[in-house]
Amino acid sequence: MKDRMEPHVKALERETLLVSIIVSVLSAVICMQIIARIGITPNTSIIGALLAMAIARIPIASMAKFRSLDRQNLVQTMTSAAGFGAANCGLLAVCILFAFGDVRQLIPMLVGSGIATLIGMYFVYRVYDSELFPATGSWPPGVATAQALIAGDEGGRKGRLLFGGILLGAAGAALKIKPFLAAGLPMAGVGIAFIANTFAMVALALGLLVRGYFPEIASFLGGMGITGLPADLGKTYIPHGVMIGAGIVSLIQAVIIITRKPGATPADAGRETYSVSREATKKAIGMGFVLFLAGAAALALISGAWSDMSAATLTLWVAWSTISALVSPILVGLCAMHSGWFPGFAISIIFLSLGLFMGFPPVALALLTGYVASTGPCFADMGYDLKTGWIIRGRGANPAYELDGRRQQMISELIGGVIAMVVVGLLMNMHFQQNLIPPVSKVFAATIKAGSHPDILRELMIWSVAGAALQFAGGAKKALGVLFATGLLIKNPIYGIGLLAAVAIRLAFEKNHKELLELYGAGFIAGDGIYGFVNALGRSFGWW
Repeated sequence: MKDRMEPHVKALERETLLVSIIVSVLSAVICMQIIARIGITPNTSIIGALLAMAIARIPIASMAKFRSLDRQNLVQTMTSAAGFGAANCGLLAVCILFAFGDVRQLIPMLVGSGIATLIGMYFVYRVYDSELFPATGSWPPGVATAQALIAGDEGGRKGRLLFGGILLGAAGAALKIKPFLAAGLPMAGVGIAFIANTFAMVALALGLLVRGYFPEIASFLGGMGITGLPADLGKTYIPHGVMIGAGIVSLIQAVIIITRKPGATPADAGRETYSVSREATKKAIGMGFVLFLAGAAALALISGAWSDMSAATLTLWVAWSTISALVSPILVGLCAMHSGWFPGFAISIIFLSLGLFMGFPPVALALLTGYVASTGPCFADMGYDLKTGWIIRGRGANPAYELDGRRQQMISELIGGVIAMVVVGLLMNMHFQQNLIPPVSKVFAATIKAGSHPDILRELMIWSVAGAALQFAGGAKKALGVLFATGLLIKNPIYGIGLLAAVAIRLAFEKNHKELLELYGAGFIAGDGIYGFVNALGRSFGWW
């Protein structure tokens, strides 16, 4: 454990800042290419960690200081923030307007996305290690990144086990047997299941299986006389309805957690302590509301969207943008913490779908969508990075050192967010000229152009009841409804099978081999992430 009086490495220290900025710019450029060409963004946290470890081994005297795990964590934090922010926030948001056909709003949308991204980063910093988002939560990619850094530093048995897991993770992800394994084995999912909340993993797996095999399920039920079921859940709003219901109940559960008085339940007597109190959590959420409100008002002003709406409609737009921007990162963060998966796109399209029925002009809807979509990804990403730092710093054993380290990570994350928006601003025209548009942006634009339909609202409301019931039954800590809905929104049944198999292995061996499972889990996540990054990089640049 670090000495209480020893200061943490500073994010603004000259060498640390310079190296972090260089690799962050590269991360932003590469991740923009990958999401535009492939449609996904790789695990930038683990890639940032590997870069930091490589830098520490450059045979130059000035690089020796990068053998510090705290310094590597800061480099990794900024690198991850820049990559995620550029791809999943900035580029995705401006491309919604480009795909929609209104290039006049590109700069206002970029500014709005930057505001939302930075607020989301600061928001998670303020609520991390609260009862709502505890540091002891799963945050699986954060655990994997920490284990990679620690094993790289210590070597020995732990290093060998992790390296073996990385090799197996990469090999499994690369294994393709058509048509059964067209995308390889879901090694990251297996690794996450070794680390994350078991109940959440089972709920996610069941959602994935129902979505993936729904045509067969519908055919089977049709043979039993149950007719009228859709052939493909992906062409309905059923998954979105389930998420709406689960999300509403999840938010109610969150409010109960942070507003109940200490000792209000028997569980309070033996509950763990948090560095962020319930009162501080309430203040952070209130502050988030105010900041998102100011950001939405600023976006309406600089875009000129206010001129196309009446005073009442403008007020409703600002209010809905604020509520959506606040709720979205909370739901995304809960999914990320419990499962290592954050359905930012799916949750954003829910708020867009509901906004369609509020009478907003199409351009205002596009701006709202870009603003809301920018709040969640970096909230999840920074949650992972803070988990990595928390483990490296001794799991909170030295509160003063932990809080100082967390503050330095926040500075690195915010700088990474700024770098992301600058890079997007400089390179977005190149992407437009080459028609390098993230597929998600096209879906958002198409949804706005399609407009509203009463049947959509009816379907959302009916299925929200099922999501609400499941989330209520599982309680806040298991997040069954939210994770089941997440699975319904993703078409990847092999991932669901992998999760169930991994959970079975975990239940069989966890009692006597917990450390081994955690190390191999971290290795699987890292190996899958490395292979995914290299493969996506090669595909995006046409190398293979």
